[in-house]
Amino acid sequence: MAMNSDGEITLHDEEIHIDDREALEFAVQLVRIRSVDEPGVSNEHEATQLVLAKMRQWGWSPDLVEVAPGRSNIIVDVPGGGPPGPLLAFEGHLDVVTEGDPSQWSVSPFGGEIVDGRLYGRGAADMKAGVVSMLYGVRALQLAGPFPGSIRILALVDEEGMMLGAKHAVNSGALDGVAGVIICEPEGDEICPVSKGAVRLRIDLNGQMTHGAMPDLGRNPLPALGRVLGALEQIQRNLQAQHGVHPHLGSIYVTPTVIEAGTPAQMNTIPARSSLWVDIRSVPGVDHDELIERIRTEAATLGVSDGITAQLTVIDNRPPVDTSVDDPVVTCLVEAHTRLTGRAPLFGGVPGTTDGTIFTRDAKVPTVVYGPGGKWIAHQVDEYVEVEDIGRYALVYALAARSFLSRDR
Repeated sequence: MAMNSDGEITLHDEEIHIDDREALEFAVQLVRIRSVDEPGVSNEHEATQLVLAKMRQWGWSPDLVEVAPGRSNIIVDVPGGGPPGPLLAFEGHLDVVTEGDPSQWSVSPFGGEIVDGRLYGRGAADMKAGVVSMLYGVRALQLAGPFPGSIRILALVDEEGMMLGAKHAVNSGALDGVAGVIICEPEGDEICPVSKGAVRLRIDLNGQMTHGAMPDLGRNPLPALGRVLGALEQIQRNLQAQHGVHPHLGSIYVTPTVIEAGTPAQMNTIPARSSLWVDIRSVPGVDHDELIERIRTEAATLGVSDGITAQLTVIDNRPPVDTSVDDPVVTCLVEAHTRLTGRAPLFGGVPGTTDGTIFTRDAKVPTVVYGPGGKWIAHQVDEYVEVEDIGRYALVYALAARSFLSRDR
């Protein structure tokens, strides 16, 4: 790999050139947009418009698809101009999490500052660098000449929330015919064909309100809630014993995160309801439906003696992703990464979930996660991405796409 005087990264013996300087400038512009995913607020619009303008500048014809008021996905196909071939997709999201307390940052969270070869800012790694790399990688491949098949780019909204953008993309047919998706999330140079699953539950325990001085006249849901907490801990231990530690994803966790019951101002009143929210992180092999029913049964049983009824609500259910390392969407990345860096990549796992989880669950499309930025820097104060990574990943994406689309059909 070499850089010429015009700021382009070139791979020896290839006709693929990444305009590294322009890509960095575009990344800075994106990072400076506060496209924060906040309840009741749609902040992605400005970022969406910037990406649309770049695509149109290149002569592409993107579709803007409204997902919710003020929140739209961008979907564009880039035909190869060569012989027939498969359809490969690249995906990234334009929303970011809140910056938190700006005083804790050593730089402006949305300043897009470059210090010592690093681009700083909320979303620099998660995942505006990945969006830029996929755009410039596909553009470079297009300029290099005809290639088989075509590429679909998806720049989506609400990944940091309930993944409304990904769900809408599937439901609207944007994944129809796609043979594989590369999710450009930051994974620290690891190729991640596996991701943890996630289940979010709410458990309501219903009793009867009464005065604290006369508990015998009511039904207190709090002792039952305590027993449910103990049962969840035992379920976690059982799951960990059954499934062990996954080599890339670690252990299974069943984590109570929120409890709600009564108010301090009325501490002399036994509440009619107590509620518990649970965040479950699973690994391949865990049957989510079976687990949910086990928890539902435990919650219902543990309140019976006190006359407490239980109601379980599934807020979201995202199964683990377990794409084969032999799937072409994985092997093309391995080949491209090895060719560019001179060393075989490490395999890893995504500790959370991505839009790829939705694609694999609902569209049955193989997905793999691989993108610029450190795996653990996302959502942290002083988030950053190495400047060099933006162009390097763009080139890996271009090479991987050509490999994927040119394979034996």
